[in-house]
Amino acid sequence: MQPSMSRTLLVSVALCWGAGCAQPMVKDSAREQASIPSGPSDDRRILAGEWEYEDGAVVILTLDERGRGTYAWKDGRFDTTELTGRIWQGLWSQRENDREGGFSVEFSPDFSEGEGRWWYTRIGEDRSPSQKGGTFHLTRKNGSTAPAR
Repeated sequence: MQPSMSRTLLVSVALCWGAGCAQPMVKDSAREQASIPSGPSDDRRILAGEWEYEDGAVVILTLDERGRGTYAWKDGRFDTTELTGRIWQGLWSQRENDREGGFSVEFSPDFSEGEGRWWYTRIGEDRSPSQKGGTFHLTRKNGSTAPAR
């Protein structure tokens, strides 16, 4: 990851991601940053539509053609920072519980589902939280189709 991306991930106001964001986690920022690929971004319109995020419970995510959106859990918001091949990277925040972090998803070849992980970059005033993130499964909802790639 480029130094500017690293600072952005750790300092930017992150936008939201999933019900699991409220669970505790330990952040290993060196490992998280090293695993995020860099390169030219692909067409984000593939992300548009409704998605089921499953991490114990199911939460519906709604994304626009830029990969930005919201979800109902804790007034959640999220933003895409990069889509390269089948790897989707982004930031999340939850206003109600004052948390933010990052996420990474690897999609199936047809972009109908993906396996992801999330982590914290801030909890309240703590910008180096020791709480751990988690993993999740993402599935495109029926009737929500991706544009042709």
